[in-house]
Amino acid sequence: MHRTIYVGNLPFTCSEDDVRALFGGHGEVYSVKLITDRDTGRPRGFGFVEMDADAASQAIAALNGQELQGRSLRINLARQRTGHRVRRPF
Repeated sequence: MHRTIYVGNLPFTCSEDDVRALFGGHGEVYSVKLITDRDTGRPRGFGFVEMDADAASQAIAALNGQELQGRSLRINLARQRTGHRVRRPF
């Protein structure tokens, strides 16, 4: 069973490969998605990692609060989306 992990407070210079390498030490990483601003394309400082349930639990316990490129990471299980916000133009 796959679990999705929320990774917050990521450095803006961090790449998907950096995140994959960080989590790869705790199990197989199925996917990494770093979120960017839709208007500017700049990183928003958070993302999601998909791993097996056991590996996800190990990664969360080991990496939450760890420093990466000078920033303390916030890592926990991602919450399920309950609805989709619609952005309306001004």
